[in-house]
Amino acid sequence: MLRDFVKMHGAGNDYIYFDCFESPLENPSELAVKLSSRRFSIGADGIILVHPSQVADARMQMFNADGSEGKMCGNGIRCVAKYLYDYKKIGKSLLTVETLAGIKTIRLAIEHDVAVRATVDMGIASFEADTIPMHVEGTCIERSITVLGQVWHCTAVSMGNPHVVIFTDEVDHMPVERFGPSFEHHILFPEGVNTEFAKIISPTHIKMRVWERGSGETLACGTGASATVAAAVKLGKCPANTPVKVDLLGGSLTIIVSKDYHVSMEGPAEVAFEGKVRV
Repeated sequence: MLRDFVKMHGAGNDYIYFDCFESPLENPSELAVKLSSRRFSIGADGIILVHPSQVADARMQMFNADGSEGKMCGNGIRCVAKYLYDYKKIGKSLLTVETLAGIKTIRLAIEHDVAVRATVDMGIASFEADTIPMHVEGTCIERSITVLGQVWHCTAVSMGNPHVVIFTDEVDHMPVERFGPSFEHHILFPEGVNTEFAKIISPTHIKMRVWERGSGETLACGTGASATVAAAVKLGKCPANTPVKVDLLGGSLTIIVSKDYHVSMEGPAEVAFEGKVRV
């Protein structure tokens, strides 16, 4: 059968969105693998399903390009909120979306009756190993981890999904495709991990690249940018309660981390195109 879809992206982090308010989508994991192929199908970092919710304005379900289900996507949830507003599902600019990482609140910026940007309450960043999860005691703050024979100083952060942040001056030339998979499948991370390679440009400016578990290197990662700034605040590299610009391959996000590590993320949400696909 043919199914309507909307291709959307936040700073280049692109997903294929399906409206499941009226009817569910069967075999979403298999469909994510099929449709995410950039040479043989639509092409994306995965698919996102927008469902009704009993506890929020909508429920978001995301599947990575390899078919694995993710708990949360910061760029994706901005696009979910845009979809709900632009396609007249919810007639308000302050929305709540249910995810596997909890209910998130999103405030939309509206121009000419179209949502163009969104600010997401990302919740509290956690450094406790059992929340990531990670096979260490306590926390992983600037901990030495050996990957492919090289020692890295890593800080692990949970934003509802697992991240490990590495501060380095070699971001531009970092072979992310080489090291990313080895971090993702490292024995310390039983559920895998997203890996951020970040350079401090100034206390309010970071440049970052990301390897996302299940998708590979992507142009942006909202939870990854959030985790990176939280780690920077933890290590005293960036101030708390201050907007920090994070430059990614696909654009920029603005992150604010409070003294208690409550995170707010602001960034764009855009429609690339609409279509129909056989599912």
